[in-house]
Amino acid sequence: MASHNHIFRVIITFSLISWLIFQSHVSSQDKVNLSLYYESLCPYCADFIVNKLAKVLETDLASIVNLRLVPWGNTQIAPNTSWICQHGPAECLLNTVEACAIKDTHFKFINCVEQLHLENRHCSWQSCFSATGLSQTPIKNCYNNGLGYRLEKAYADETASLNPNHRFVPWVLVNNQPLQEDYQNFIAYICRAYRGRNIPQACKNKGLEINKTNVPDSGPRVCFRG
Repeated sequence: MASHNHIFRVIITFSLISWLIFQSHVSSQDKVNLSLYYESLCPYCADFIVNKLAKVLETDLASIVNLRLVPWGNTQIAPNTSWICQHGPAECLLNTVEACAIKDTHFKFINCVEQLHLENRHCSWQSCFSATGLSQTPIKNCYNNGLGYRLEKAYADETASLNPNHRFVPWVLVNNQPLQEDYQNFIAYICRAYRGRNIPQACKNKGLEINKTNVPDSGPRVCFRG
């Protein structure tokens, strides 16, 4: 009898483990892809990262999102192959630094840099190492050994291949569909695209609507190309 009980427990345990593995697999398949094409010194990109994206990632919505950041934005490549960043050389530097941070998934560092930019203190970006407890070595090595340059070149190619072409930044995509001027309603699009069973609390807000962005009189909150 004891032997039968042991076999029964083994079967139940195996079944439970199999179910958990299956659920985990389904969960990863159900995640919604959120892509942000941006540039480090566009104030509207900084505002979106700090006041929208970072706060959302602190909620249960983060559990259903695959976040992808692409820091190239409206940068142009000159005939001599040098980069012309929309907000000057400092933006070229910070785009590359943030590309190196993305490689190691250091979103808190990027959020810190963008917060400094909103405070007009982006020149103090290196203080974000101590503020976030992040070692300087990996990011500085990435920048100095040319890996950051190669990452940015790949981001340049990816941004150029967007269809439709991006017209401004922040350029937000949900499951590869551009939200265009309605990017600030990205939560509603994420919730609508999610097909999983466990609905995040953030998606239960009845006030979520599509195409209801309140555009200020001064125009859309974006940095246009060119």
